Amino acid sequence: MDWYFMVWRKYAEFNGRSRRTEYWMFVLFHMLVLIVLAAVGGAGLAMSRDNGGILFIPLGLYALAGIVPGLAVAVRRFHDSGKSGWLFLLFIVLGVIPFLGIIAGIIQIVFLCIDSDPGDNKYGPNPKLPVMVPGIIAGNPGFATMGFPAQGFPAQPQPFTGQDAAAFCSRCGARMAGGSSFCGSCGAHV
Repeated sequence: MDWYFMVWRKYAEFNGRSRRTEYWMFVLFHMLVLIVLAAVGGAGLAMSRDNGGILFIPLGLYALAGIVPGLAVAVRRFHDSGKSGWLFLLFIVLGVIPFLGIIAGIIQIVFLCIDSDPGDNKYGPNPKLPVMVPGIIAGNPGFATMGFPAQGFPAQPQPFTGQDAAAFCSRCGARMAGGSSFCGSCGAHV
């Protein structure tokens, strides 16, 4: 559920990169919520033909509210594989054309499933790689850096300096709860 809520926290953020997990978990939970709301609306319509249709209003509101974060996470997903977000818009436009829309939809799904570009690309750092945060580098607790491990080697645990093992968000600098993999302030994955 953290991945799903992270997309809602980044409501209209079209810059940066998103992992496959973030995109597909949002799609999964978004579809589940749509199905539940449609079932509630259908049950209301089955119980009362006159006023039962009013239970479809939450479905419509949720579907409208989900358009912007759905587009934003898809654009960030394209960015993660080194593709422009405008390419995603092109696939949406091509989706209206009957035969070409099927082909464009298949290509779009393939692009959404492609793995991340290793390291940095022109849209930002790879969200899969660990980020060194303040207080991790031994002997210099105030030093912040974006350190990435060498390709093919896992990140080595670093000793903490100071009294507590608190983590700080590399994006906004906010103090994070122990054991959390997401920043409570900005939603960044750490």
